[in-house]
Amino acid sequence: MRRPLTISTGLALAVGILATAVRAEEFRSGPQVGDLVGAFTVVKAAGAAEDGVAVGDELCYRCRMGNRPMVMVFAHTPDAKLAGLVTQLDKLVADNKEKKVGSFVSLLGDKTDELRSEAKTFVEKNKIENIAFVVPEENKTGPSDYNLNDKVDVTVLIYREGKVAANHALAAGGLNDEEIKRIMADTGKILND
Repeated sequence: MRRPLTISTGLALAVGILATAVRAEEFRSGPQVGDLVGAFTVVKAAGAAEDGVAVGDELCYRCRMGNRPMVMVFAHTPDAKLAGLVTQLDKLVADNKEKKVGSFVSLLGDKTDELRSEAKTFVEKNKIENIAFVVPEENKTGPSDYNLNDKVDVTVLIYREGKVAANHALAAGGLNDEEIKRIMADTGKILND
């Protein structure tokens, strides 16, 4: 038997929906689904030894990768959870060479030299082979025209033909096993022809 919707139940439902909408808006970060991914300059810090870019080179990695299927990650915290995601992305790139899938991680923060050192240590410790780690010129907040949210610890852009197919924006502590599964599932949006 269905119970009638009371004012208090309706109000609680409305507040819940509003809170969810506010939370989703609060964690909006970077280009959104359907947006084009713009160019920005970085310095390669580590990883992807066979991509033809030397550590220390300054370039637009986004430009270099062209219209390939890509997973671009912006991260403030190179921790174990990021390692879990990047390890899976590394395997994705290795397993999809024929589709020319690529990925790179942009470390964000205040101190360029420390970010480069952290990138090198992270890549070596986690045995990352196929993903470049870079430091954007605008390293604290990332590229200005990307509108990365400063409350977000990790922003993942999954795109193809330069157009965003999926966006994941996660606050500190938000990158967990369930989110990693969602991100990896969304890579199917760029792999399937």
